[in-house]
Formats: sequence, C-alpha cells, structure tokens
Amino acid sequence: MVMIAQNSSESLSFVPGPWWSPFATTAGVQIVHVALSPDPACESEAYGWLDKAERGAWGKYLPRPRRQFTLCRAALRAILCERFDCRNDQLSFGAGRHGKPFAIAGGARIPFNFNVSHSGGHGLIALSAAGRLGVDIEERIPRRYLNELIEAVMAPEEQTELAALPESAKLHLFYRLWTLKEALIKALGTGFSTDPSGFQAPPAMRRDGRSSVFSFPNLPSVAWMLEDIGDERFAAALAYELESPKIGR
Repeated sequence: MVMIAQNSSESLSFVPGPWWSPFATTAGVQIVHVALSPDPACESEAYGWLDKAERGAWGKYLPRPRRQFTLCRAALRAILCERFDCRNDQLSFGAGRHGKPFAIAGGARIPFNFNVSHSGGHGLIALSAAGRLGVDIEERIPRRYLNELIEAVMAPEEQTELAALPESAKLHLFYRLWTLKEALIKALGTGFSTDPSGFQAPPAMRRDGRSSVFSFPNLPSVAWMLEDIGDERFAAALAYELESPKIGR
C-alpha cells in the first residue's frame, strides 16, 4: 500500500507543466488552467500519463473531446502525483453513485477533492483538501436554440430577467448563470438528478456580484460559497462547501 504523503501547507503547491498553470486560489481551493489548443507534442506526452482504462476511453472519443480528456486527465495525474508523492502507475480513479470521480493511490482513496471542466480551448481543475467542490467553464459561443435552453434550465425568475435583455447581453448572462448552476450541481455530486431549473442563482450574482453564499432549497442545512471566476475568454464558476452555514448574505 502507498503511504500518502501530503505537503505541510493546506494550500496546493505544484510545479506548472507544459500545458497547465495556476489560475486562481481562494479559501484553500486551487484552480488550475489547462491549455487545450492543438499541440501534438503535449498531446503525445499527455497520452503517456494515461493508464490502460483511460487509453481505452481515449480511443472512443472524437478528436477534440479526445484532446480535452487527455490533456486534462494528464495534468490532474501530474498534480496529484506531486501532491501525494506517488508514482503515476500507483494512481487510479473511481466514481461515486452519480459519476463524480475520486482518486485512489495504492488501493487507498486519496483524502482530497477535485473537479474538472473543459470547453473549447480551455480547461479548469479545482482542487481542495477539505469539503466538496465543483467547477464549470464554458466558452461563450452563440447558441442556436438559446431560448429553448433557457426554458429548460433556468428558474422562472431567471427566465424573466433573461427575456428582458438584448441578445448579446442575454447570451453573456445565460453563460454566467449556467456555469454557476453547473458548478453547484457538480459540487453536490448528484449529476442531473438535480434539476437546474429547480433552483436559481443568488440575486446578487445575477446582478454582476462576484460571490455569494448559496443553499439548495431542499438542503438548507448545507452552505456553499459560489464564485464567478470567469474572464474575457470564458464564463466560469466555482462552488465549494462551507464548514458551517452562513446563509443570509
């Protein structure tokens, strides 16, 4: 069995790689940016990090999803191996009931939380030593059936606010709300058994606020910090579990 050695600091420390680099740090959560533009040399190196099962999955993807999967998974492997001082061949991944992955080293589950998201040429990996978390990223590309999508995934109040906006502003707010909701669902770990139209983003964050505390209507005892971490390149959001309820902000 592998003896898992953690760094003494609660915050993650790692050496940036050929295609991954620090993006942001907040409250002990480290967010890593993964560059997903075509790069044969990086993709070849990343493929070498994959295990047998991952290479089997690799062969089933179309070229762009294959590149996104390979570069993100290899970056995650490199970071976890450095953090826990284990060899890559000792590292594997399992999945919870709704498909949320966790890491295993030498047969023992690693006491560390992570979440991965990618869109177009960008990926984000969020990592934390404590509490559940979720991250989501979306490139702001036009959506042909935007109004139908809004009806499917937004709560009634959100739909009303979006309907009042011109198209460009509507698209921007849609991606903002969508990443916030997706990050929360991923943090909760229930997949889309949680209906995104069944809850709404905090009012402050629908009005350009950068962070807020959130609680699911059916789970009021659990508090989540929700942060907009997007920039001019993409919409993105982070959600992480708080140690004690701080609802009411």
